[in-house]
Amino acid sequence: MTKIFKAVIWDFGGVFTSSPFDAFARYEAEQGLPQNFIRTVNATNPLDNAWAKLEQSKVDAAEFDGLFRAESKALGHEVPGADVLKLLSGSLRPRVVEALKVCKSHGKVGCITNNAPIGKGASMTNDEKKAADLAHVFDQFDHLIESSKLGIRKPDPRIYALMCEALEVDPSDCVYLDDLGINLKPARAMGMTTIKVLGEDQLLEDLKSATGYAVV
Repeated sequence: MTKIFKAVIWDFGGVFTSSPFDAFARYEAEQGLPQNFIRTVNATNPLDNAWAKLEQSKVDAAEFDGLFRAESKALGHEVPGADVLKLLSGSLRPRVVEALKVCKSHGKVGCITNNAPIGKGASMTNDEKKAADLAHVFDQFDHLIESSKLGIRKPDPRIYALMCEALEVDPSDCVYLDDLGINLKPARAMGMTTIKVLGEDQLLEDLKSATGYAVV
């Protein structure tokens, strides 16, 4: 028998939009960089590197550019942080937006996004049409937590607890979706049912399997 959940909590980038990792891979190929080099830079000293500082608004875009250049250079290839920022905002996945609406018809929906103070609103893009489309999705959540505004970021357990408090739900009554395993671990430890997002079809199948909702 499928468990009845009170809330579905979502990551945004790589879930509602195509993964920035795909954009990273294209950039690496174009620039002759090693495969997964940008992700390697981001995973080195992950709690205090340029990426962590940006997502907590401890540095601005210009400062990030210099810090990322230095960190990537130390690992063998100098990459401008400004180039990386251009790769962050992916293409919207309409079927996942429809799944969000289905979930909202069954309970509460929230979003926890590690984002950066760049672009228009929470979307991290300067394209006005795209920013408006993404803003429409953000408006559908019952509660939105942005790391760049809060000053803490996933996988800090506090950010998940704050979401549960805002939605007035127990973690055990929640499903949480994210494309990064490191961000799923604290949610799972709190008692949430977690789904690692690898792609759109897989996301919808796993969400349907966990909840029983007609999202495919």
